[in-house]
Amino acid sequence: MNFKRIWAIARKEFIHIRRDPRTIALILLMPVMQMFLFGYAVSTNVEHIKTVIWDQAKDQRSREFVQALVQSHYFDVVAYVENHDAIREWVDKGKARVGFVIPADFSRRMDRGEAAPVQVLVDGSDPMTASTVLSTAGAIAQAKSSEWMVHTLRQRGIESSRAPLARIDLRPWVWYNPEMKSVNFNIPGLIGVILQNITMMLTAFAIVREREKGTLEQLIVTPIKPVELMWGKVIPYIIIGFADLLLAIAVGILWFRVPVHGNLLLLLALSFVFLVGALGIGLLISTVSRTQLQAMQLTMFLVMPNILLSGFMFPQDAMPKVVQKLGEIIPLTYFIQILRAIILKGVGLSYLWFQVIYLLVFGVVIIIISALKFRKNLE
Repeated sequence: MNFKRIWAIARKEFIHIRRDPRTIALILLMPVMQMFLFGYAVSTNVEHIKTVIWDQAKDQRSREFVQALVQSHYFDVVAYVENHDAIREWVDKGKARVGFVIPADFSRRMDRGEAAPVQVLVDGSDPMTASTVLSTAGAIAQAKSSEWMVHTLRQRGIESSRAPLARIDLRPWVWYNPEMKSVNFNIPGLIGVILQNITMMLTAFAIVREREKGTLEQLIVTPIKPVELMWGKVIPYIIIGFADLLLAIAVGILWFRVPVHGNLLLLLALSFVFLVGALGIGLLISTVSRTQLQAMQLTMFLVMPNILLSGFMFPQDAMPKVVQKLGEIIPLTYFIQILRAIILKGVGLSYLWFQVIYLLVFGVVIIIISALKFRKNLE
């Protein structure tokens, strides 16, 4: 083995890398970006959970209990409502994760030394957040009950052994996923990730493959218009994407036994809206890449943030605000919300209009940008 010849080949490879700005950018940016993403996004400590309150008592003790929830930093009160239907609407729309119902006789029961029931209505479609809600709310209720009991004892001069057992009695009611099975949370998100990754990757190779084989020039000299060539390249992957979507849904329902409470036709229609955007991203990658390796690198560069920031693996409530804002840019975030809302909650289009509008706008914009770039490359 001649190390001089080996070094000559290695030196030549370093020169190739140095002359490729895309590869250098990936080498420098990938580890830094992944460190920040994993450092901030990978967290199971869910805080600032969006909460709605129905306070029927509206007295000092009920307000103190709500204040204790807020001061724990685990609960952020986003609204005060007046009935169960309003709580259901907030949770169905994804604007809240939990609702607390404080009865009108809350303080009177506590004063009489009885258990004061507080209903906790939890969105079980996210088991990690739901578990945090139940455990944290239970600890807060116990601490507040003890505090009030000690205060009452001091006021009345009653011995602790003779004190009536007054406590906040939390009564949880888990919606959408009563057993809090993680598979019911993971499978809808996984369907979105699979659909995006397959369509992005296949489309990203579409033009690059023709360029590497030298057949792109043959297509250019034909009387085919650029827009016709673009759609001719994209349509097969639309069909493939839908086939994979149906296959993933079938496996989720038949094998993993994930219950579907919503309209499957609506889900398929909204999946098409998302599919257009994913294909647009893949096409854009294809137009800026010179080789299939570059297309693969750019695709993987985008896949990792999508998986981490979209709420697929980790609740967005567990992420810092800045990271949450980054996640709100990603189309997969809204598609996963649509999947979980239709499959687990059974909601209709009226609850998903914001997600649909965002995906529509994103899809149109990215397709226009990709088409312009595609046409420029051909010319």
